Amino acid sequence: MTKALFDSKIVPKCCYCTHGTFSSAGQSILCPKKGVVTGDFFCRRFQYDPLKRKPQKPIRQTFQQEDFTI
Repeated sequence: MTKALFDSKIVPKCCYCTHGTFSSAGQSILCPKKGVVTGDFFCRRFQYDPLKRKPQKPIRQTFQQEDFTI
């Protein structure tokens, strides 16, 4: 049994589709299938591209001296 590399519950968006590219202004997506669309739009030809997705920044934790004592 193999483990999936990516979450299967990814919400489809054109901003991380293999077909879409960002416009020069960066506000909209240029899609060869649907034309100019917003980043939240998606169509039935959506294919996930993991390299286009920007991961969320991790939560920065603050540590105290007591955390490192035994």
